[in-house]
Amino acid sequence: MKRKAKTTLWIGIVLVAILLSMMIISFIYIPHDVNEMNIQGRLQSPGGGHWFGTDNFGRDIFSRVMEASRTAFAVGFVSVAIGLTGGFIIGASAGYIGRWADEVLMRMVDALLAFPGILLALILVTVFEPSLFQTMIAIGILSIPNFARVIRSGFLQFKQAEFVRAARGLGAGHGTLIFRHIVPHVISPVIVAASLSFSTAILIEAALSYLGLGVQPPDPSWGRMLNESQSYISKAPWFALAPGIFITLTVLGFNLLGDGIRDLRDRRA
Repeated sequence: MKRKAKTTLWIGIVLVAILLSMMIISFIYIPHDVNEMNIQGRLQSPGGGHWFGTDNFGRDIFSRVMEASRTAFAVGFVSVAIGLTGGFIIGASAGYIGRWADEVLMRMVDALLAFPGILLALILVTVFEPSLFQTMIAIGILSIPNFARVIRSGFLQFKQAEFVRAARGLGAGHGTLIFRHIVPHVISPVIVAASLSFSTAILIEAALSYLGLGVQPPDPSWGRMLNESQSYISKAPWFALAPGIFITLTVLGFNLLGDGIRDLRDRRA
């Protein structure tokens, strides 16, 4: 079991490291201008000049995949940050204060969970003008309930622990009890939740962009590229395969990373 958990964790680390490296390199070097059109070279098969071929406008697919990785990671990082911030405020307040605060805050979380995630994201993005910023905000709001439940569970588990009672008996204030004694024990499950939420955010962003409600053209997005490729799936399958594979690898990498951390944490527990 321990060996399997380590294998899962390392596969996730390797996949995430490769994709993260590609994203960082895209800020320094991209083979071709992502918006440079070449109608005569449209739908070229993968080759030396274009590793992943070209799209219906003759644009280099590999270059667009590289730049689209910035969008994917930006959505992941920002949405997780929003979800973690909101989830910590709600979850910590509900778990630490308890009683009426727990009831009120968690009923709010349950109400948010009652809506299907992708439907709520569609509503939030449609109400405002579709853009990358609105997409990140919408996905971030969607991830708040997940973080809130994880953090609340951790606070309920540790706020009555012996070491917390001892610190309270020695006169420690609420801030010291929360950030010095409880939060360090909640970090591990939060990391797992963040990793899984990251992959979910990338999937939702790809779905919204595919529907035309996320990243707007001409900016590249893996979901947007899938939408543009569907009319050429039989003639130029590489057009759809490239973004599809990268979405799969990114989601798989973060899921394996989260599963590996969780399995090792459960093993130690």
